[in-house]
Amino acid sequence: MSLVREVLKYATKTLEPMGARTARLDAEILLAHVLGASRENLLTRWDENVSPDTLEKFVGLIERRKSREPIARITGVQEFWSLPFKINDATLIPRPDSETLVEAVLKKIPNESPFRILDLGTGSGCLLLSILSMRKNATGLGVDANEHALECARENAKDLNLQDRATFESFNWLSDDPGDWKFDLILSNPPYIETREIETLAPEVSKYDPLLALDGGGDGLFHYRVLIPLSCGLLKGRGWVFFEIGETQETEVRKILKDAHFTNLETHHDLAGKPRVVAGFIPFD
Repeated sequence: MSLVREVLKYATKTLEPMGARTARLDAEILLAHVLGASRENLLTRWDENVSPDTLEKFVGLIERRKSREPIARITGVQEFWSLPFKINDATLIPRPDSETLVEAVLKKIPNESPFRILDLGTGSGCLLLSILSMRKNATGLGVDANEHALECARENAKDLNLQDRATFESFNWLSDDPGDWKFDLILSNPPYIETREIETLAPEVSKYDPLLALDGGGDGLFHYRVLIPLSCGLLKGRGWVFFEIGETQETEVRKILKDAHFTNLETHHDLAGKPRVVAGFIPFD
């Protein structure tokens, strides 16, 4: 048998050589996961024994983290907007920077009248579901080309008790016809990494994030050129669109919006002060 504090000390030392600045935190999260406990609860159990079976499972998880697999990929869950979201290998890990989009969208949604939202490339559903959790009058549709991602989003909607206001459907914006869809507001976090840059990203991203959710083409702007004109036709009339962007893409995405006749352009910055979201308004019905 090994004590919790001894196991954590071993795991922290194992992770430190890979340059993990959060080695201790990572170890605590993974041990809590194996034990089926919260991290806060774990911190009160320093002198408890860890069974051999649990220790074996934990060592396996530490080895996965040592190979730079993200914590959220190992546990299958990531917190976003103070809500727990399941993820799978077809979805991106929800990241704090994307909360900038949620904050910006919420400012445009009324508190009482019915409101319909479209989330293009929904992945885990974290953006749409976070917004719906804050606006009881709103409903939404999340679309994705990957059915495995849609399964994850539906699970998250059910877990958050939002399945009655959120639906998820298969849709490929490069080939499918949206028919007569109409929405009050549209949002998207599309793939926007330049193709040649993907292999230079941290292993946590380049090795473990789904390529289709990252690759924005040669200049990273391919999907904006498709989605922005598409969005114009999907708004009921006067309405907003919101797009998450890479930190160097503000000027180009604003130009694409302007060329598609969007006005009142806005840029919203993340907590680091970097441009993270660009929005535009269609002023006519």
